[in-house]
Amino acid sequence: MPVSRTKQLWITTRRKLRDTFANTREDVSRAGIWLKLAAAVVALYLVLALGLGVYWSMTPGFFDVRDNVESELATSGSEPNRGVVMTATLVKVTETLLDKPGGFLTNDISLPGIWLDNMPSWEYGVVIQVRDAVKAMREAFSRSQSQSREDEDLALAESRLNFNTDSWIMPATERQYREGIDFMRNYLERLSGANGSNAEFYTRADNLRYWLSTVETRLGSLSQRLSASVGQRRLNTDFPVQMGETEEVSPSEVVVKTPWTALDNVYYEARGSAWALIHLLKAAEIEFADVLDDKNARVSLGQIVRELEATQRPVMSPMILNGSGFGLLANHSLVMASYISRANAALIDLRSLLDRG
Repeated sequence: MPVSRTKQLWITTRRKLRDTFANTREDVSRAGIWLKLAAAVVALYLVLALGLGVYWSMTPGFFDVRDNVESELATSGSEPNRGVVMTATLVKVTETLLDKPGGFLTNDISLPGIWLDNMPSWEYGVVIQVRDAVKAMREAFSRSQSQSREDEDLALAESRLNFNTDSWIMPATERQYREGIDFMRNYLERLSGANGSNAEFYTRADNLRYWLSTVETRLGSLSQRLSASVGQRRLNTDFPVQMGETEEVSPSEVVVKTPWTALDNVYYEARGSAWALIHLLKAAEIEFADVLDDKNARVSLGQIVRELEATQRPVMSPMILNGSGFGLLANHSLVMASYISRANAALIDLRSLLDRG
């Protein structure tokens, strides 16, 4: 009898263990299915994010300056007065920065925007040119002389557009730039007489020269940074620093080289700057037509635009290459530097023509 009870207990225990193991296998199998499903969802999301990132990394094409002005005038019912072309072009360039595929990516904190670095560099190049143009409009184009009162809308637009580019919230960069666009539109409406207010835009040679001097500095800096992709030995032009009674003298030569991690960033920053400048210079060619004809400088401006347009050619390589100057591989930075330098040389010639009486 005790033997039968022991046998029965053993059978019961085995049955319970078998049921427990069966339930465990079912739970493990069910968990495996969920893990596989989660992995598939993550993989699908990463593939979609990769495709979306490639699409968002495509730089915008050109727009026609004259067609853009006609569209602006048709929308607001304004008149094509002096300054309308330049202001409308600046508004369109800034709107393209915000409304292109993916929107403004520099301050993104989610995928795929956080992966991308080429497009934020392109955006920074555009932002720099927009800021310089708005500053020139506030300080020169809209004022008859140095002691004239600055235009309030342009002053507010400049402050908004100088907001830092990486603010995600409170306030977001896009919100600040939108407000800057709104102030520029107010100035545009006042220029065209849409609301009866007065606004001025003076197309004098000294005003154009003032803006072009800033553009010249920007292009010169970009050219140097692009050329430093392979490393250069340069004479140190920094002045000695006075340190009390002693004088600290810098080495006569310095080696300047762009870090390999920043090569593509500098390249796309130059590409963005050139894209914005192409449109702004075309607008300036229309606004300052009388000045350019009087100085016989229209050809020089056209040459600058042509050199900058060459920087927008499609890149056939999947990455920005950094071969040596005369090596087997291409060096995209040096090619970009060549076009930027030639545009800068033509710009120097243009400013020289504007300086002459």
